[in-house]
Amino acid sequence: MGCAGILIANNTSMRGSGSEMSQNLLDALEGWSSVKSAELYGIDAWGQGYFTVTDDGLVAVNLKNATGTVCVKISDIISGLHDRGMSLPLLLRFSDLLGSRIRLINESFKKAIADYGYQNEYRGVFPIKVNQQQQAVHDVVTFGAPYHHGLEAGSKAELIAALAYMRDPKAFLICNGYKDAEFIDLALSSLKMGLQTILVLETTDELSLILERSAALGIRPRMGIRVKLSSRVGGKWSESGGERSVFGLTPSQVINVIDDLRDVQMLDCLELLHYHLGSQVPNIREIRDAVKEASRFYVGMVKEGARMGIFDIGGGLAIDYDGSHTNFASSANYDISEYCADVIEGIMTACNEAEIPHPTVISESGRALIGYYSVLVINVLDAAIYEEWDYPENIPEPRPEALENMMYVSQTLSLKNVQESFNDALYYREEIQKAFKHGDITLRQHAAADCLFWHILTRIRELLPSLKVVPKDLLGLDALLADVYYCNFSVFQSLPDAWAIEQLFPIMPIHRLTEKPTRMACLSDITCDCDGRIDKFIDQHDVKSVLPVHTFRKGEPYMLAAFLVGAYQETLGDLHNLFGDTNVVSVQVDEDGEIEYVQELQGDTVGDVLSYVEYRPERLMEQFRSLAEEAVKAKRITPAERREILAAYDNGLRGYTYFEQ
Repeated sequence: MGCAGILIANNTSMRGSGSEMSQNLLDALEGWSSVKSAELYGIDAWGQGYFTVTDDGLVAVNLKNATGTVCVKISDIISGLHDRGMSLPLLLRFSDLLGSRIRLINESFKKAIADYGYQNEYRGVFPIKVNQQQQAVHDVVTFGAPYHHGLEAGSKAELIAALAYMRDPKAFLICNGYKDAEFIDLALSSLKMGLQTILVLETTDELSLILERSAALGIRPRMGIRVKLSSRVGGKWSESGGERSVFGLTPSQVINVIDDLRDVQMLDCLELLHYHLGSQVPNIREIRDAVKEASRFYVGMVKEGARMGIFDIGGGLAIDYDGSHTNFASSANYDISEYCADVIEGIMTACNEAEIPHPTVISESGRALIGYYSVLVINVLDAAIYEEWDYPENIPEPRPEALENMMYVSQTLSLKNVQESFNDALYYREEIQKAFKHGDITLRQHAAADCLFWHILTRIRELLPSLKVVPKDLLGLDALLADVYYCNFSVFQSLPDAWAIEQLFPIMPIHRLTEKPTRMACLSDITCDCDGRIDKFIDQHDVKSVLPVHTFRKGEPYMLAAFLVGAYQETLGDLHNLFGDTNVVSVQVDEDGEIEYVQELQGDTVGDVLSYVEYRPERLMEQFRSLAEEAVKAKRITPAERREILAAYDNGLRGYTYFEQ
């Protein structure tokens, strides 16, 4: 009775072919369920309660309204958008998740301050560079308002954007990066208007320009110093910190700045110490070491007579992308509460020992705040399926020695000689390829040897689960024999860090999760570039070279999603093959728990991206019209055909840069 119920339920969603019903029955008998899918993809570990798998096998996001938490299926969101005419690929933004992260970090610091009896407060600032999109900045300011959460600008453009959104006189506006006179004038003017704007010295040369412009405008600046720590961290962004980092002042330079400010009687303008370890710091011990060293800088600057009062620990708060809770580069061996407690304790200990007041603590956490904010949903267009190769029939004679030897490898393959058979197969295949290049074997013989080689590898892969220890040379066999799922997106545009620095993002199907995924695949985008693929996936024990997926059925949608992509990916994306920004939609739930599409942004059209690289769409249309008219005059097409061709060209210019179905 139980199995029959499962079968009927799955039959409805899978359209009921005999083979599919058999697979559903097999899954039920094996005990496969949405729970096992959740375990397989690790969603409960990296999802942090924001994302989950429902009992009917769909990925959902937990959003809040006035009455509580509402579980919203992502497939329902996509269905509603499809009915409204918006197609995949599509970036979903969940403002509620950003608000939750802002609350979490502020409340965690508040708790740590209370627990340790710290005699000051915490103020967060969001680094605009992490996600410069207007809606992201707007949402940070909106959800951060109860906590006086401010902004950090590292360029003139970011400062101009920030100034339009800063309204809270208790929130900080931290100015980092290189600064010209115009940048400094804007910052000083905002200070005069009542904002808590602080100019952070990244190099010693900036001091003279800040003093010159402040004198010209009649404004005493509020300044900070970014220091270079000797402390280093692991992870992919370790070069951002340490003594050889690009920005920051050495101990001797810090003393020089203090002396220069004392000479002009402006030492009271120096209020803030800042340091930056790098983004995504996975090891809490390295964070503690950095706080300890930076605290000594802070104490020393106070002892030198600087006003101080603000301690800016920069960014680095990590996201646990793979859910392993380790010091792996894509993880973190700590949570936010531990991070906040260690920061507060470290600063307080140094200040108590020196008998100086506790400073206001600022952090510039960006990734940890906004990473969960965005989800990229893509559809699979096609699949290159790795077929299990049978032993080739009718191997032609005469047979070259290398082919005979490969046949022998196939006949003698067993658990006891897996490694030897693999090595021999590779060797004899290379011999056959050499012989073919020299014309010593025929194409038919070469084809038979190729089939035989892949047959041997298929059998070796089948034997691997029975081995107690898998030989190192065979660990990459899954990737070699994986399917390729062709997906409707551009890695370079939407997940640039996956390509550039092999950043890992959680990727999984968003439906069919009551079915057991029986295929292993890597993902290819639709750019004509061999680098446009993803073949490294999260795993709680290692990095996987393949993603478990379900069988691709032509004519049926199969959707995947990349999660935790809110940090950096939207801004860093490029126009490889002229694929532009995807469609973007912001989603929340109303008071009745219904899906509400707050903001819909159409992705770039072909005309848009062509204009970015200096083409004028109207000029392109004019030139193509001329070409079509010449074809009419030459009797190659009719005037009616010209009209249809021009309409198609115009529609192409106005169309989405991605595959449209």
